[in-house]
Amino acid sequence: MAAPSSERFWRIIDTSGAWLLALCWIAPLLFALWAAFHSANAALALDWRAPLILDNFRQAWQAAPWLRYLFNTVILVSLILIGQFTLCTLAGFAFARFQFRGKSLLFALVLLQLFVLPEILIVENYAMVTRLGLFDTPLGMSLPYMASAFGIFLLRQAFMQIPRELEEAARIEGCGWFGVLWRVYVPAAKPIYLAYALVSVATHWNNFLWPLIVTNSSATRPLTVGLSLFGAPESGVNISIVSAATLMAIAPLLIGFLVFQRQFIQAFLRAGIR
Repeated sequence: MAAPSSERFWRIIDTSGAWLLALCWIAPLLFALWAAFHSANAALALDWRAPLILDNFRQAWQAAPWLRYLFNTVILVSLILIGQFTLCTLAGFAFARFQFRGKSLLFALVLLQLFVLPEILIVENYAMVTRLGLFDTPLGMSLPYMASAFGIFLLRQAFMQIPRELEEAARIEGCGWFGVLWRVYVPAAKPIYLAYALVSVATHWNNFLWPLIVTNSSATRPLTVGLSLFGAPESGVNISIVSAATLMAIAPLLIGFLVFQRQFIQAFLRAGIR
């Protein structure tokens, strides 16, 4: 009788710990949601009797060109994702299906990129983007992130799991290497592409440091940089208005996750199974 009791005890501990971690993770978002619909004094005092207001969203919307920031962010993540899909697909396919001299060494060098933080290369990336004449442009912001070691590794592993018989059948039908890649490997790896796309979009939607350095005008700033300038102490900080602006900035990601949460979870499960 002691074993079931002990098992129940540890299950309760695990569940309680999971709920505690989830609460700690979501607490800032809950406070932002609370502050966005209350005045600054009521938000900081946590006055539960204070009335709900929408004026914070109106003031935040009028204070900055949010539509322009949103458009810039969509362009940024789209350029990065297109570049990553193209380069990572070609590189992953080459590492998975071709034999060439120095293959193992090159793949090891690719994997070494996983241990290099992008922030370490900011100075070199800035110098290169400037020499290419891409400073303060969407392409200049997206270019350093198009070659992803994680994407190459993920797609290589996915392509290696695809049966060779499918490739041979396509070759018999007259497909060249690009035809085999497009008609066999890419469709078979759709769950991996979806999982990687979701991670990539979420990561670069929230990227801040590099866009801050490489942009200097509202015509190219993404949401994260615009939000940081909007909430700068020099312009005065109203916690309620800043919270409303924060909710507007993250709303597309939250809506996208709520709409595609089932596909999101299934994609990662399938990626893990592979």
